[in-house]
Amino acid sequence: AQTRRAEKEPPMRMYDIIEHKRDGRALSPEEISYFVQGYVAGEIPDYQASALLMAIFLRGMDARETAALTLAMKHSGDVVDLSGLEGIKVDKHSTGGVGDKTSLAVVPIVASLGVPVAKMSGRGLGHTGGTLDKLESIPGLTTGIDRERFFHIVREHGAAIIGQTGNLVPADKLIYALRDVTATVDSIPLIASSIMSKKLAAGSDRILLDVKTGSGAFMKGLDAAIDLARAMVSIGEEAGRETVALITNMNRPLGHAIGNALEVIEVVETLRGHGPEDLARECCALAAEMLVLGERASTIDEGRALAEQAIANGSAFRKLCEIVAAQGGDVGYLENTSRFGRDAIAHEVAAPCDGYLGAIDTTAVGTASVELGAGREKKDDPIDHLAGITLLKNRGDAVRAGETVAVLHTADTERLSRALPTFQAALTFQENEPEPEPLLFARVTARGVERFG
Repeated sequence: AQTRRAEKEPPMRMYDIIEHKRDGRALSPEEISYFVQGYVAGEIPDYQASALLMAIFLRGMDARETAALTLAMKHSGDVVDLSGLEGIKVDKHSTGGVGDKTSLAVVPIVASLGVPVAKMSGRGLGHTGGTLDKLESIPGLTTGIDRERFFHIVREHGAAIIGQTGNLVPADKLIYALRDVTATVDSIPLIASSIMSKKLAAGSDRILLDVKTGSGAFMKGLDAAIDLARAMVSIGEEAGRETVALITNMNRPLGHAIGNALEVIEVVETLRGHGPEDLARECCALAAEMLVLGERASTIDEGRALAEQAIANGSAFRKLCEIVAAQGGDVGYLENTSRFGRDAIAHEVAAPCDGYLGAIDTTAVGTASVELGAGREKKDDPIDHLAGITLLKNRGDAVRAGETVAVLHTADTERLSRALPTFQAALTFQENEPEPEPLLFARVTARGVERFG
């Protein structure tokens, strides 16, 4: 009997993958996996990886390709298994904003109501602050916790917020660094896969996404923010993780405080029931979504009421203290925030005329905060945890000529001389009251997009 030799597939080549995407063809999961694995292993050079990223930037990816890229990146390193922790674990991610300290408030609110949160967060990036940098302004607190201790804290206290541990999603670190120098950052499939690969690898059962839009956000336009949210929700659902996204307003800083210790103080004020109204409302809206995802509440309205109650009865603040203590932080700084102290320089910025504070270039406000010392201009720059900005007025507020609208905090006169013109140029004053904008623009789920207002 004549035997037939099985025809062998030709070996995969990076050249062909680049050509396929350049010509607008959808890549197969096998081609995507070949690229991710080869690049992480150092077998694919930067110039070929750059060519593929540019082809993706120009040609895009469909939902199936984006999901395949996300999963390939997720499996490029360690994957956290949270199945040993009881309950439905709900994660939260923000795409980054100015004055966005919601995680520091939302995590204890949700944990105080019985929904566990095993959260891995990041450091400041560009003009946006980082949750880890804010937490580390509390003396003694550590975010560099090993996995066993991380699980213990979540099991005993309901939540922990730590830095990324182990070899989690190495493909994202490598690909993001390449995107950053090849003008391929602004690509929805690449942004979505970057964020969701880390969220999926972190192991939580369900995911809430806070997608910012506006002058201080990565996605400036509402439609683009919704497109990104839909892509990320689709990836989460494809991976078997129920995922919800809220589109929130970053046309103005959130709350009054911008800077690490300043934002921790404002979180304490919020959890004690006397924080800024916009911050409290947004935190309760985000907490409500997480409580529904965690099956602690059956409706958003019920979840919001539970969140408000946790603030009113003090349980959310007590939970924050509990989490901080478990991570080695000195709770005395939360119980008496004056212990944080203040930077040597507190420079008042006055309104130039009567009228209203109008449009704010929120990215520029964040940049001014970095220039004051609250963030990093280079990767290894030290942070001044007391530096930052206190806004006494925000978009839409009435002002009088000479009235103080903000205070800039820094330890260095040279830093102040750099930051002051940046901050002043970010503010627009006008004669008429500007049209109000909603705090929340839309909600995106697997069922579709619900727009507010």
